[in-house]
Amino acid sequence: MEKQRYGVLKLGERLEFVEMPESHMYQLTALNRRLHKEIGKLTAANTPELPHLIAECESLELVDPAYPLLNGLEYINQLEQAFAAIEESSYPLISLLTEIRALQAQLEQWYEEAQESV
Repeated sequence: MEKQRYGVLKLGERLEFVEMPESHMYQLTALNRRLHKEIGKLTAANTPELPHLIAECESLELVDPAYPLLNGLEYINQLEQAFAAIEESSYPLISLLTEIRALQAQLEQWYEEAQESV
């Protein structure tokens, strides 16, 4: 099974941790940067709060249960739902959703193949 990498995300004072296949972590980093670049252009009132990906690491041991570890697909599913719920009329939101859904599809395939190989 492929190695995992961990992303540390920060929203205000809150930290989130996401476990991703090593081969897909760069995509999460790039997606997070792109979403931050574009989210300010959205005019809808219901734009989601988006954490900043502040670090990547090869290993992670969480000792405080207040900080759960999300698997990459779970995190991307939440992100897709948040952006799909935006009622935007002025900005072409479809390009952002397309990028999120592309990574979502890749992760679905990765997790499916990983389960089959077990």
